[in-house]
Amino acid sequence: MELFDAIKNRRAVREYTTENVDKESIRKLIDAAIHAPSAVNNQPWTFTVVRDKEKLDELSVQAKAYMLRSISDDPGAAHFRKQLEDRDFHLFYHAPVLLVISSAEMEKWANEDCALAAQNMMLAAHGSGLGSCWIGLAQHYLNTAAGKALLNLPIEWLTVAPIIIGHPSHKASATSRKDAVIYWIDPN
Repeated sequence: MELFDAIKNRRAVREYTTENVDKESIRKLIDAAIHAPSAVNNQPWTFTVVRDKEKLDELSVQAKAYMLRSISDDPGAAHFRKQLEDRDFHLFYHAPVLLVISSAEMEKWANEDCALAAQNMMLAAHGSGLGSCWIGLAQHYLNTAAGKALLNLPIEWLTVAPIIIGHPSHKASATSRKDAVIYWIDPN
């Protein structure tokens, strides 16, 4: 797949088949992630691969409960509250794989470095025919002591990008994009 085609057509996938994702495919996605740029070439990322359905189910329940306790009363959060209160809503959309990108080093650019790795991973997934979605609602819980304990993550790690991976059940439709706001500072 051509790079700009992957960039323009990658979508957040929230519906998956039950087909597993093999370890070799996961390793290729991680290899794409580690080729992301990082500040001072620090490469602070770590990758936790969760393929245990029971663990994903438990993590979904715990993260939803945590988010419900901490979500604001802001009317803008009403959509999330309704979703999180739905017992049938699975935070990971029943995807077969959760790849958690964390930083093992609490250095200044850890968030940015791990986000760049996540983007590489999601583009590589799309290019391989897989779907992906960054699950921001799980991110805060995975930075708590309880969330880290559930996945045996070291307490000092910073979880940046919980990304689900799987075989899409259908092609996600295109979404519109706003026109770019560009300010030129150019002598010509």
